[in-house]
Amino acid sequence: MTKRVLSSDELDSVLKTCGIDPAEVRVREELAEGTYNTAYRIRTADAGYILKVAPDPASPSLTYERGLMATEAVFYQEAAGLPVPSVVHAAPDFLLMTELPGKPWYPQKLDDDLTAKLRGELGTIVAGLHRISGTGFGYPQMGLHDSWRSAFRAMVTSVLADAARYSVELPVLAAKISAALDSPAFDDVATPVLVHFDLWPGNILIDDSRVTGLIDGERAFWGDPLAEMVSLALFGDIRKDDAFLAGYGPVRFTESASFRLAFYKVYLYLIMLTEIVPRNSYDAAMHKLVTKNLLAAAAQL
Repeated sequence: MTKRVLSSDELDSVLKTCGIDPAEVRVREELAEGTYNTAYRIRTADAGYILKVAPDPASPSLTYERGLMATEAVFYQEAAGLPVPSVVHAAPDFLLMTELPGKPWYPQKLDDDLTAKLRGELGTIVAGLHRISGTGFGYPQMGLHDSWRSAFRAMVTSVLADAARYSVELPVLAAKISAALDSPAFDDVATPVLVHFDLWPGNILIDDSRVTGLIDGERAFWGDPLAEMVSLALFGDIRKDDAFLAGYGPVRFTESASFRLAFYKVYLYLIMLTEIVPRNSYDAAMHKLVTKNLLAAAAQL
């Protein structure tokens, strides 16, 4: 997959569509952090914006990645009131939003006391996110379902089909994963809440010893709040994050909850192993780490 880079004229045209006069733009620079969309920082004398541009629709991608730009706009609109960008203009292939203060938590190095403070603050913010409920379950761009069981089955089946389509060699049999979807544990999820699902430190902004933003909400869905806990403790265990849980509030890790948490890890790691093919982004060390964690999570199913 090749990220779509706009020419100067194309960028001017997008800005005009968004109601911004290109002549008033003082800063326009491409940001290097993203691996899927192309992002630009746009600043005028009065305001700062982030413009995200979707890849060419003809480029290879995973099934659920079609229409991500619209889902990101939905996430920010639904989460208004929390530290998320405000949508300025949304289109199928680009999104202009306000720029938030701060820098990504990763790769900053913080001392233990500040880390604990910020994790507690993050827990409170995420708890607020999970108080936002929707009318159905699943990815907005894939169509909502009446039950979490149905939605999550479609999500997992989709990425397994993508793995087969791209000839990805998975360390766990697809049949084992599919069989585990029959667990009654998914029936315990009755309310679809807003889940970011990509809250690793690179998508959390901090500034002046406070959490200032949750960004890159394109992979959001309506579902089980426990699914959020995977990226929040990527390659780790949220149950050991006392500071975050103190801010978030009580979570009962019952047998059902623990099973679902393990399955959500499996799902995320399946995505991470599969997406490297269409993105042409193989990294041996990361592949080994993801594989190790996928096997450990799958052993709990």
